[in-house]
Amino acid sequence: MSTAWFCFLAVMVAMYVVLDGFDLGVGALHLRLAKTDEEREQATAAIGPVWNGNEVWLIASGGILFLAFPAAYAAAFSGLYFGLIIVLWLLVGRGLALELRHQIDHPMWHSACDTVFALSSAALALVFGVALGNVVRGVPLNARGYFSLPLFHILNWYALLIGVFGVIVLCAHGANFLAWRTAGDLRARAALLARRLWPVTLLGPLVLAWPTYHERHQMLTTFGDHPWRLIFPLLGIAALAAQFVYQRRDQWLHAFLASGLFIVGLLTTMAAGLYPYILPARQGQPYGLTVHNAASGHRALVTAIVWWPLGIALAAAYFVFAYRLFFRGQHGPNLGNL
Repeated sequence: MSTAWFCFLAVMVAMYVVLDGFDLGVGALHLRLAKTDEEREQATAAIGPVWNGNEVWLIASGGILFLAFPAAYAAAFSGLYFGLIIVLWLLVGRGLALELRHQIDHPMWHSACDTVFALSSAALALVFGVALGNVVRGVPLNARGYFSLPLFHILNWYALLIGVFGVIVLCAHGANFLAWRTAGDLRARAALLARRLWPVTLLGPLVLAWPTYHERHQMLTTFGDHPWRLIFPLLGIAALAAQFVYQRRDQWLHAFLASGLFIVGLLTTMAAGLYPYILPARQGQPYGLTVHNAASGHRALVTAIVWWPLGIALAAAYFVFAYRLFFRGQHGPNLGNL
């Protein structure tokens, strides 16, 4: 049962990164791609109807972690508390920048909101990547299952590498989205950047393979011990190849979907490499939290599994309806102010 909840948690995290990832990428590229106020209006209008709804999956991921693996939830949220506060401030700043941009019709106000939106989006992508890097690297858990990391220990070299790669992947995801949903010069610049970022996303996992093996060799050796898990990296490779083909054909909706599948492949590869750990200890240390010693009681997991699919089905139906409503057609109408 605990393994099933590990899979559900991986699905929720992947849903969040794919869905909120494209508007984080749009935000990180906001000042780079959108040169005029009209183009910035076009970019924010493209994500306007869905950006806040996408963040629901972040809450859902935290909810599943709290429900199914409360020991890991308590350890992660206390040990990475400073990083969590940074995430909250960045989420607030990003939301305010989007919502308040149209409240004052003045170029300086628009410029300030655009800058906050771009910087907070890029910083969020970096912070999430750094958090992921620390999970892969392992944290100094004690016998009680807790740890504490100062800021500059959180910002270690390996976590920063993962964070930078995460920013690149989400920028590529956002560029594919803008190439699909916008028009004119903005679309042309987004398409060009998406093509330029493709080889970087290809080289990223190859560059990170040795540092990952150095920090936690079980992340890679587990695929030799359990060859069926290779399906996850193969999914990422196939999606990246499909993305290349669709970009060359100017089929940007399909390129965007392939970009999402590439992210799913990356995250499920990480999950398969970590399993059975939810929050591993540093390599060689004995106090890691697994799906067994961090899980809730069996009765709680069984009860929750009856109700969880109903809630997810309702959420999925709403998201399908919303995306079909707002993203009908190849370029769709201007979606107006937020």
